[in-house]
This record gives sequence, structure tokens and C-alpha cells, in this order.
Amino acid sequence: MSRRQPYTLHFNPRLSLNTSGKHVRDGLSSTLRTGNNLWVSCDERTSIERLRLTAPHEFGEHCSYELTELLELPSDKTEEIDIEGLAESEHYLWIVGSHSLARKKPDPDGKDQAKEIARLTQVKTEANRYLLARVPLLLNPKTGDYELHHEAPHPTDPTQTLRSAQLRFTDSGNDLRDLLAEDPHLKPFLNIPGKDNGFDIEGLSVAPDGRVFVGLRGPVLRGWAMVLELLPQEDKPSRLRLSKLPGATETYYKKHFLDLGGMGVRELRQVGADLLLLAGPTMYLDGTIAVYRWADALRCPQDSLIGSDKLERLFDVPHGFGPTAGQDKAEGMALLDDEHVLIVFDSPTDARKPASHVVVADGMKLPDKAS
Repeated sequence: MSRRQPYTLHFNPRLSLNTSGKHVRDGLSSTLRTGNNLWVSCDERTSIERLRLTAPHEFGEHCSYELTELLELPSDKTEEIDIEGLAESEHYLWIVGSHSLARKKPDPDGKDQAKEIARLTQVKTEANRYLLARVPLLLNPKTGDYELHHEAPHPTDPTQTLRSAQLRFTDSGNDLRDLLAEDPHLKPFLNIPGKDNGFDIEGLSVAPDGRVFVGLRGPVLRGWAMVLELLPQEDKPSRLRLSKLPGATETYYKKHFLDLGGMGVRELRQVGADLLLLAGPTMYLDGTIAVYRWADALRCPQDSLIGSDKLERLFDVPHGFGPTAGQDKAEGMALLDDEHVLIVFDSPTDARKPASHVVVADGMKLPDKAS
């Protein structure tokens, strides 16, 4: 396989448009591979999309799972979750929303300029965005596909039942948001929209022992990005709570600060005890996007400050510029195997859309791990 190998993703026309007419391929925000299946999320939906490997470098047979049927969301499926992270661990698919606020977008060509300027004062919150959840993920041996369930028997332990569950929603968001409202680093950013360097989750990884790592696109503090480490556990059917985390300064979560050269986290992927990070601009601009390796990330006993000398920059990812400014923004990264990752893009250029309901992602080879 070459350094960059195109992968073609085929979507079902009947499943590909949201209620406002946006195609799923135009808003890909996270991706995950389990066996022959590729899972993708679109940030303007409440569904998870499943594709299947149909050729060496193609995924198709698009199937969609509506999360309003698997989880107890505070709002209905007309309100997006803004899914920004997918992960798999111990027969569960984990999902996280952005937890961010959004500022209204003005139209510079609008007839009423005062009205358009006023839109920049308007900030909205959507309850579904405050989602941290897990859904049973089981292989169907007859079809070879992984499937999502609200509840299902454990595949190897008859004493256990797998159940969908989520962190408790509250009036101000959820339990995590309420904790962070008192955090000395993050409190000032919770009421700032994500694309303004406000609080914005992008990226999720779950360790085999149940610890959850959440990447923050923002805020970036004096050039330092952040990853939060959590330990959600089921405290009653359908509900998760955050448990005390040994070594954490803030009791229920650890804070890891990473020198990514001013970039925020876009995606997290676990390789052994390491984490791969897709990093890019926190604000709404074109800029460097790169993949890093954070060695032994799962073995940090306490809050940490990870300097650039402890982070291995693996490669940069092309992005739009000039005539394609604002396009080809790498948002999701899946592990194809031990040596390759697949990068998917938000706002893909026309070159990535060679046919209707198709988009091209990039397979990239990982360099050998530095000794």
C-alpha cells in the first residue's frame, strides 16, 4: 500500500440526506472500523452510519441506526447530536457529542446587513449535544456484520446483559458539564461557542479497563491542547455516572495537556498503550492538520503536561486552501489495521465526490514507531 491510498465510501441514496437536505458525505465527523464494518457519523444527525468492506479499497452496503431508538435523548431526532467521537470496547460502541455551543452564521450577501450582523450575537445550545453514551455492539455470525442493540445478552457470559446507557442529562447539559463548570482551566470557556476556542469535544477512545479519553478541539490554552480522562460506570439500567479516578487532581477526571503546536484534538485512536491523535485548528480556519503518537498515554498515573519532545509527529494531512479554502477538513480517523489509518473529511472538495452518494477517504500508512 502506498503512503496515500484512496478508499471509496458508497452511501445509500435513501439514507443519505438529513431533514435539511445535507448529504451525510458532506459532514463526516468521526469514523471507526470493527471487523469488515466501517462506522461513520455526520455532525448534523442523530444517526450512526454503518458501511461494509465490499472490495479491497471500498466500503458500501450502507445501513443507518437511529440513536433516538437506542438511547433516551432529551430532544427528538430533529435536533442534531453533533456526534464528534466513536469508540469500541468490550462489546459496546461508545458515542460522544460535541458538548459545545454554536454561534449563528451570518450571510454576507444578505439584504438586511444589520440583521446578519446581529446573527453573530446569537448563540444556541442543543440538549442532544451533551451525549456520552454506550450502545451494545455485537457481531452477527450469519451476516458477518456488527449490529447495534438497545439491549442484548452478553456473547460469552450468560450472567451479563448488555444495555444502552448514557451519562445523566441535567438542566445545564449533563453530569460532565456540571463538573467542568467548576474547573479552573475550563470554566471560562464553557459559555463560548466551540469555533471561537470555546469548549468543544472532538475525539473519543475507550481503554479495555473502562477508562474513557475525550479529546478537546478547544479550548487550546497558550498552545496546549487537552485530553480528559474519565471513568464512566453503570449505576442503574440505562444510566452512567462518573466514578472517582485514582490520581486525578479533580477527583472525577484527569486533565492531560499536550503541546500540539497550537492545534486542538480532532480524533483519538488507541494502539496498545499509545494514543494516536488527529490534530488541527481549533477555530474556523484552514491550517495544519497532523497525526501524532502519544506514547504510553494509557499509563499516566495522574494529570500530565506532555511536551512536544514526548509526542511523535507522524505525518501531515492535506487540507483545502486557495480556491478550496474551507474544504477537505480532516475530522475522523479509523484504524484500518496495525499499520494503516483511514482519514475522512468534513466539507469534501468536488474531487472527493466522483459520483452521486460517493466520497473518497484517504488510507495512510503509519511510520514505524520511534525507538
